[in-house]
Amino acid sequence: MARYFGTDGIRGLTNAQPMTARMAMKVGMAAGAYFLRGDHRHRVLIGKDTRLSGYMLESALVAGFTSVGMDVVMTGPLPTPAIALLTQSMRADIGVMISASHNPFEDNGIKLFGPDGYKLSDEAETAIEDLIDGVDEGQVPLAPAATIGRARRIDDAQGRYINSAKATFPRDLRLDGMKIVIDCANGAAYRVAPSALWELGAEVIAIGVTPDGTNINDGVGSTAPQTLSDTVVASGADIGIALDGDADRLIVVDEAGKVVDGDQLMATIAAGWARQGRLVGGGLVATVMSNLGLERHLAAQGLGLVRTKVGDRHVLEAMRARGFNLGGEQSGHIILADYATTGDGLVAALQVLAEIVRSGAPASEVLHRFEPLPQLLKNVRFKGGRPLDAEPVKAVIAEAEAELKGRGRLVIRPSGTEPVIRVMAEGDDPGQVEAVVDRICDAVRQAAA
Repeated sequence: MARYFGTDGIRGLTNAQPMTARMAMKVGMAAGAYFLRGDHRHRVLIGKDTRLSGYMLESALVAGFTSVGMDVVMTGPLPTPAIALLTQSMRADIGVMISASHNPFEDNGIKLFGPDGYKLSDEAETAIEDLIDGVDEGQVPLAPAATIGRARRIDDAQGRYINSAKATFPRDLRLDGMKIVIDCANGAAYRVAPSALWELGAEVIAIGVTPDGTNINDGVGSTAPQTLSDTVVASGADIGIALDGDADRLIVVDEAGKVVDGDQLMATIAAGWARQGRLVGGGLVATVMSNLGLERHLAAQGLGLVRTKVGDRHVLEAMRARGFNLGGEQSGHIILADYATTGDGLVAALQVLAEIVRSGAPASEVLHRFEPLPQLLKNVRFKGGRPLDAEPVKAVIAEAEAELKGRGRLVIRPSGTEPVIRVMAEGDDPGQVEAVVDRICDAVRQAAA
């Protein structure tokens, strides 16, 4: 059986396997067949970001879902967390987001949500993969002519999400007097994020809000914060907020133009929630990539840090299993379980802004909670095979772990979305960190040659 789902749905280069119109139609047929339960009219909600290929994949998915008897509701461009929210609130049987998140426009992806608004379990994904493979063999039954699904677009999805996001901001606070630069990465939040901030009272300067189908994440957004930083400084803004292509990720820039990553933002939210007695679980959940400085900072406050594998789904699984309401990734995926079932860049930004408003201090004072340890991440691209299984690579890694023991950490892992080995080390000595990473990268390159 083929594997189609990665760490965050199905993703790849558009018009190459698996991200073709034919595959999208098969996903619609398979996922629709999997969620057909009972004799009620079934409903699927489909959203997308602003990639050119979104039109093609949306049409193919609609064909697949309607062919097995599911009605389709299309929202147009909307953040991933909005689709998760609306799937649940509109009583849809399944939600679909067409997006490749922070990747360039040539890539696209399909993320699936269950009726509870959560990403699908491994078991559900495996079952759908079996059905995808069975489409060509006629194993997915088509609906009779009279029960083929209908498709329609709705106009109020953006307003629903804006109201929901605004409701997470404390009722006793306003953003009046704050000048905020919002960078929407020419992506899914290009309308909703500026509107929500303005309606809460802020003076808004919006960039990355002119999508043309090919400029998503291109020099803007959370993976390219320099434009945001320059705009904040030039405009004298109080803060800059950067989202990624599907707006489930957040990076912030303070008034001096300094970038604030997800670790600092989680520390800020944790401190505020702990002070208010709202932090559940006695700390937060983060991945192995979060800085050791965050862990030490939380420990000094009597708070714990639970680490997981990379990927927001692993963070969420640990949060649900252990009863935490705050978790996320250094990259800016921040999950606030009180408000959302997945990462939500806008909602996380509103919690950060609430802390700044309450403090009355500049963003630079509020958001820089700890001094991060020197951390270096390098990627090694490879064409095939399993270079981490090579004995020379194992030997170099073991040597590096022994060298860093008690003074730092080492994390080496294959990417879940591309043929890349990620090598990260951190420690008190930056020279030692760089030397360790370079040695391991060289060993991986040789093994992959």
